[in-house]
Amino acid sequence: MGLLQAELTDITSLAFDAIVNAANETLLGGGGVDGAIHRRAGAELLLACKEIGGCPTGEARITPGFRLPARYVIHTVGPIYKGGNHGEAGLLSLCYRNSLALARNHSVRSIAFPCISTGVYGYPPEKAATIAVDSVRSYLTENGKEIFETILFCCFQERDLKLYQQLLKGP
Repeated sequence: MGLLQAELTDITSLAFDAIVNAANETLLGGGGVDGAIHRRAGAELLLACKEIGGCPTGEARITPGFRLPARYVIHTVGPIYKGGNHGEAGLLSLCYRNSLALARNHSVRSIAFPCISTGVYGYPPEKAATIAVDSVRSYLTENGKEIFETILFCCFQERDLKLYQQLLKGP
């Protein structure tokens, strides 16, 4: 297996150093992957997120994983898709780059990303996957591939898995 991988799996079941939560700006839980992570981590995660006090779009924050098998949860807030002409691509890229920088600062060697902003935030999956893979590859080129052992794009749907597998075959 290579450094960059894609799998169809439940992100809350991964015993990684860190999993990434596609959060909202309050960090207080929501639907989709955010709700699943909060439910599995337990009430302690909500308390930790309340102490943080929120997170702007494109930025990232870190908490312990609590009852999750992952050591950390990195919370990032993806953009709401408004047609693609409102800086959404740059903000989505920042989600990946800032999550990786935070992971690096906490000596994370394995990290799993969900498909950020593709649920209720409406980002087209094809565009979001391309931004995700390009942003991670760019970060690794700039900072060194040896920083991480595994970066997993964790897909919830077969359609997303196929997108990531195709993109990961490229350069």
